[in-house]
Amino acid sequence: MREVAIAGIGLAKFGRYDGKKGRPRKLYPELGGEAIAKALRYADMEWKEIEAAFGGTYYGGLGGTHQCVERVGLTGIPIVNVYSGHSSEAALRLAYTRVALGVHDVVLVVGAETLPPGLLDNQAMPAWMRMMGLDVLPAEAACTAVRYMEDYGATVDDFARVSVMERKSAKLNPNAMFQQEVTIEEVLRSRMISSPLNLLMTCANADGAAAVIVCSKDKLKSKNKTVAIASVVQTSATYGTSLSGGSVSVTTKVINPDCVELAAKQTWEASGYGPEDMDVIQIHDPFSPAFLWNVEKCGFCKRGEAPRLVKEGYFERGGKLPANTDGGIIGRGHPTAATGLVQIAEIFYQLREEAGPRQVAGAKVGFAQGGGAGPQAVLTVLKR
Repeated sequence: MREVAIAGIGLAKFGRYDGKKGRPRKLYPELGGEAIAKALRYADMEWKEIEAAFGGTYYGGLGGTHQCVERVGLTGIPIVNVYSGHSSEAALRLAYTRVALGVHDVVLVVGAETLPPGLLDNQAMPAWMRMMGLDVLPAEAACTAVRYMEDYGATVDDFARVSVMERKSAKLNPNAMFQQEVTIEEVLRSRMISSPLNLLMTCANADGAAAVIVCSKDKLKSKNKTVAIASVVQTSATYGTSLSGGSVSVTTKVINPDCVELAAKQTWEASGYGPEDMDVIQIHDPFSPAFLWNVEKCGFCKRGEAPRLVKEGYFERGGKLPANTDGGIIGRGHPTAATGLVQIAEIFYQLREEAGPRQVAGAKVGFAQGGGAGPQAVLTVLKR
């Protein structure tokens, strides 16, 4: 398989485009088209050079990628819609394999979303489970958080510190939804969503889009500071670890690695790197305690260690292992289909030394943990 490089990145700022309170009204195809146009400009490419497109939108319905692409050009290329939570990471993996295998030389990946307000309907679950309320995502996260607290002695202050860290980084990211820092006290005083999770410990539904152009290295217009994909691994649920497929399969009697742990093991084997080699990382954190258990599952510290490391500033910009330097999901906002590509974008900018005030000095290798409804995990390592 040949090496695959990232030629261009394009983002549409995360926020709300609902036409209310003076905000502009935009739907996801317009946001997706904006991100694609920016990615083409970054790559110094014309639309006619794109040979295929992969992408998705969770709430946009059928043909979401087609509608985004239509804003730029219809040239008869194959367009594949990936319909799942956080579909853009899975789409990136498909694009990567096509280029690596030589099927195509230049491929576009796009994720775009405009989300409704309120609780999201987890359509990965069968209707009967959703009718019973088993898809209330904050409640699921709260149950996991309570278990984590009981197992490792974590506290709500530990969860609040993650939110503080994320919002501090988001303030330095012009594309982030939130531009104000918060204190631990403000997080703890925010209204309760699902005990022990407060409002500022949960992500906000956001609108936005991201696009990435991947290609064989010979198609790059500039090879200065080339960023390549070292590995991209996708896994799904294992029995006993999640509510999935119409079966309430969570159990303490069967001990299997979940999809994140499984993907992490495969990622380190496939990339030739280990957790100790990473200079900057992106961790999936739709709820602030999820940062703690996910950074552990990915192998960056031992189980139960993350709360202490966050308190010590280990994952801060300037710390031992900077994480979520763009604000993460908590600070950046969460347009589900676009989130995974934005994680890739932040690592790309860091490795290219284009992250501005968020820049991690000397970053050469980075990691992004994406995932979501399915459930699935998609883990990516980028290198320069």
